[in-house]
Order: sequence, then structure tokens, then C-alpha cells
Amino acid sequence: MNLSGSLGPHPHSLEVEDLASFDRMVAAGSVDMHGWHAQSLDLRGRSADLERLQVEGAIFLGCTFDDGMEDSLRRRGALIFPRLDGVPFNPYRAALYSPQELYAGLADAPYEELPDARIYQWSIRPGQRHRVDATLASALHDHAIGDALDELTGTGEWSGLQIVGVMGGHAAQRGSADFAQAARLGRLVAQSGRLVATGGGPGAMEAANLGAYLSAASDGDVQAALETLAAVPGFRPSVSAWARAAAAVVERHPAGTPSLGIPTWFYGHEPPNYFASHIAKYFANAIREAILLELCRGGIVFLPGAAGTVQEIFQDACENYYGAREKITPMVLVGRDHWENRYPAWPMLRSLAEGRAMAGSIFLVDTVEEAVEVLGS
Repeated sequence: MNLSGSLGPHPHSLEVEDLASFDRMVAAGSVDMHGWHAQSLDLRGRSADLERLQVEGAIFLGCTFDDGMEDSLRRRGALIFPRLDGVPFNPYRAALYSPQELYAGLADAPYEELPDARIYQWSIRPGQRHRVDATLASALHDHAIGDALDELTGTGEWSGLQIVGVMGGHAAQRGSADFAQAARLGRLVAQSGRLVATGGGPGAMEAANLGAYLSAASDGDVQAALETLAAVPGFRPSVSAWARAAAAVVERHPAGTPSLGIPTWFYGHEPPNYFASHIAKYFANAIREAILLELCRGGIVFLPGAAGTVQEIFQDACENYYGAREKITPMVLVGRDHWENRYPAWPMLRSLAEGRAMAGSIFLVDTVEEAVEVLGS
């Protein structure tokens, strides 16, 4: 099973995710919609085309039609998933989020009124997790996000890129040495031609996405950005001020290098960072974590962290421990003292790897420069 969205290859289905594609295929003479998956399309004004087309076996997800057309389509064999009322997001969306979408209105309104916060508040309403309509909406949403991510990395603009994951503590404050180190790592990975992927949150994750975003900028511009961000060290007490500082950096550098963030509303108290150009945000945290590991075929660098990072180390180690030799990916732990003494994950990891195919793919280094070097070896 491919957790990133699809259940496997679908050679007989066709994703129709924008109106221009629908119009183009109709103009080209299409007569049969069997296998078409029309996603979030406003098909008002297209009734004549829909009446002419054979629609048995077509699926319409959250589409809008002229009056009476839904009944006509159902009678002729189409499957229609309706728009869901009272849901503050599109469960049939065809693309990943951007920070500008999740933070829409940031300049004039507090974070608590913005889309990201409103979706989280919807998700934690009393009894919400036990409501069938809410469960259906969140499951459809996560599938749509996974499908969009699958498309982007499998056949889209990122299909030829090697993805390297960066994981580390969410507590790394802007202005700290740990934050600067993570930014340096993200910058070096992006400059090596790889795509940076993180958990999409604050701390080391934000720093790595920042470093990737500014990988083509000058050293002086990067330092200026770090200084701007240091004025608001963390997202407490104000997510609004934290996000606005990041937005100011992005506005000064509008054409940054793309990178990926994969956060979750399960940890809704941690806002997504503004430097990941593409955000695959999920409701289900377990699926989100599995997807992040699945995507990072170029390896994962683990910066100093605590319980969450330790969990991620051994989740990745489990994949490598049982995986086929061809599926094993590099694991690089940064910070000898941290991983040997403070949180001694390295001795356990080394013991697990002994005698296994993964033994040659685990590394303990002291600097992010060394980390990037061993990834390239």
C-alpha cells in the first residue's frame, strides 16, 4: 500500500483537476468519461457537454453543477461525492498547500482567525473525532493531499529530485546556534541539488526549510534573515508575530528554492513554518510520519532533539532493519555528545545495525558539513 495517497497504479483512471483540462478533452472529442475522476470542478455552464458525454464509471468529487445535473449524472451511472457543508477546508483539493494559503489574511488578522488555525479548531471540537461526517471529510482530505504529493514527487516537477529529510527538535529557537546550524544544513542540502523535506513545523524544521529557501541567496542575505527572525525567537506567546517575521523574509526574497514540509493538525499547537514552499498537511499523524520516511530516499539527517526525534530515528531504523538491501537509506546523526551521552540513541542504533545490511548506511558526525559529505558518498 502506498500511504502517500493512491492505493497503487491506476492505468485506467484519469485525474481531472482543473476546468481547463476538462474543456480541452471535451474539445478534443472525448465521448466517454469512464475512469475520469473530476476533482473540485465548477461545472456550471457545462451541462450540454455533460449531457452529451457517457458518464457511467465517472467519479465527481466535490464538483458544482447546474440545477438538476447531479440527478442526471447519477441516473446515467456516475458516482458523485458531494460538497461537505460546515467544513473549513476542501477535502477534494488537487494540490498541496502553500504557506500563503494556510496563513491567508496574516497581515491584518491574528493567527487564530486564519485558515490553518480554523481548521485545527474544527478538528478538536468536542466529539468531532467520533462524527462520521468529520471522519469522512478528514480522511478524504488526507487522501487528496497524499495523491497530490504522489503526483508532485512521482511524475511532476520533483520527480527527478533526490529528497533528503531533516529532522530535529522543535524547540530550537530563532537566534540560537542550533537554529543557525539547521539553516546551514538545509542550505547545503539544497545547494547540492537535493530537495529538503521536514516535518514542516517550527524549530529545526523551520530553520532547515529557511536554509533551503535561501540556498541561492548570498551569505549576507541569509545572515540578515536570521537576524530578522531572531527578533521573534519562537511562536509563543504569539504565532501571529512569529509568522509575520517569516513572511517579511519571504517577501524580501520572493523566488526562493522550493522545499517540502509535512506537518499535521494532530499537533495543532505547533504552527506550520512559512519557508516550506509546498506543505502536505495531514490530519492523521501516523500517516504523515510514514509518508515522510517513505519519501526521503536520499537519506535523513537527525539533528539534536529529544523524544520526538528519538522516535523518528528508530522508526527509520526499523524500516532499514527489515528492508531489502536496495531499499536501505542513509541515516546521519549530528552531534556525537548529544547522541552518545545525553540521549544515547547511537549505541542502540549501532547495535541494531550490526551484521545487517544497514550497517554501512548509519553515520555519526559532529557537523552539518560532514553530514552532507557522507550523504554524497
